[in-house]
Amino acid sequence: MSLTRRGVLACFAATGLAGRLHAAPRAAAAGDGVPFSRDWLLAEAERLSQAPFAPAPEVPQGWRDLTYDQYRAIWFNPERGLWTGGAEPFKVDFFHPGLYFPRPVEASVVEDGTARPVPFDIDLFDRTDQFPDLPVDDTMGWSGLRLRAEMERAGIFTEFAVFQGASYFRAIASGQTYGLSARGLAVDTGEAAGEEFPSFTRFWLERPAPGARSMRLHALLDGPSVAGAYSFEITPGTASGSGPGTPTRVAVEATLFPRRSLAHVGLAPLTSMFLFDETNRARFDDFRSAVHDSEGLLIWNGAGELLWRPLANPEALQVSSFLDRGPRGFGLMQRARAVDDYGDLEAHYHERPSLWIEPQGDWGEGAVTLIEIPADKEIYDNIVAYWRPAEPLEPGAPHAFSYAMAWGGEPPRPRDVAPVIRTRIGKSYDKSRPYSVIAIDFAPHPGFEGAPEAVTIRLSATQGTVSGGVLQPNPGTGGWRLAFKFDPGEAELSELRALVTRAGAPVTEVWLYRWTA
Repeated sequence: MSLTRRGVLACFAATGLAGRLHAAPRAAAAGDGVPFSRDWLLAEAERLSQAPFAPAPEVPQGWRDLTYDQYRAIWFNPERGLWTGGAEPFKVDFFHPGLYFPRPVEASVVEDGTARPVPFDIDLFDRTDQFPDLPVDDTMGWSGLRLRAEMERAGIFTEFAVFQGASYFRAIASGQTYGLSARGLAVDTGEAAGEEFPSFTRFWLERPAPGARSMRLHALLDGPSVAGAYSFEITPGTASGSGPGTPTRVAVEATLFPRRSLAHVGLAPLTSMFLFDETNRARFDDFRSAVHDSEGLLIWNGAGELLWRPLANPEALQVSSFLDRGPRGFGLMQRARAVDDYGDLEAHYHERPSLWIEPQGDWGEGAVTLIEIPADKEIYDNIVAYWRPAEPLEPGAPHAFSYAMAWGGEPPRPRDVAPVIRTRIGKSYDKSRPYSVIAIDFAPHPGFEGAPEAVTIRLSATQGTVSGGVLQPNPGTGGWRLAFKFDPGEAELSELRALVTRAGAPVTEVWLYRWTA
């Protein structure tokens, strides 16, 4: 279930290598046009769902057998991208198949309600002499696409979104580096029988008008258990000279047509990497102080609580379900933003985006689900989070949902409470004692005025005992630190909870953590 991701990311980066800028044809819509609309896409997804799943043919064996270095030896030349040289405010580049991507996807351009395919063309790529001479036949196609826009400087079109591999896609705000990913859908994640990965098999790109701020694209999802119609309206974030720029926003409309009863389905799934930080630093002999694309799950539940759950890298797979009705938002956050928070001058973990999901409409009953998978290297995506509906999605009827995504920094604070800055966990000064010391650093907040006497510390554990809660100012952060002892006794697992209140109202986020032996 965990995915090797760094090689895939390096392949993304390879497409940006400086190429030979000689004259060549640009990617252009060709072939016969056919009518296209959202209604047509819905009907096509429903039609597919009524027949057995039939995956696309694989590309020729030579492409599938490419080594990692050979895959990097060919790249799309952005000077030949879709709409390059035109007045359109967005440009589109395409990725070739092979290696991690054995099955091609189709792409079409939509203009005035008519879709025309963009056929695969090997001449749109530059390559080194290390790339072998491979066959190009009717099975060839793209493996994905990336979007570029003038995010930072006029006339400079920089990459801000990528769709490639199964139903994976990712985006960044101005000045950020790719980190966590999103997916169109998660099916049976964490189940013993294995996870299913439905794919975006066809894309339709609406040609943007000059001056348009958003790019609209559509995708057809298909897999053994479900087909679906997706529409994305993507607005790239803008740079700011005086502070953080705006996030890249993605509005998602999705309609699913199950082939079978989907008892375990994940809506708006997020995938990330967490190796270690101050909660589990002792397990890793590494010169860096932290390694992660995301450090915590933030939830704004239907009751209005703001929950913060630091991520973990457990020694056995663990699943946490935060039961809710009508969730207001959830996401995986990267809060540590200083280079020295990580001690890594190459990976730029401090520039990885956070991703906030805001459901549109009533999503009913279910649970924000967090799956944490053991990992010993940072090349693995080992964190998955999504909304799991309480009731199965049954075949025979469409299931529609929509949500807004913000790729960037923290979302606007939905409640005026102090966020958690950092969590530290370790043994006490006397290593012979059975308990651990847990220290939670909160950001400055006016609700702490007069603390500790003016506030109430609320601590609990489902197993074992918590004691000795001490709240004191932290001169290093300007905020406050809550420290307490946790003695598990004979417990193998315990759910911990901490909250600071004032006159019954929360001063801080609700801190949650699953402790395991």
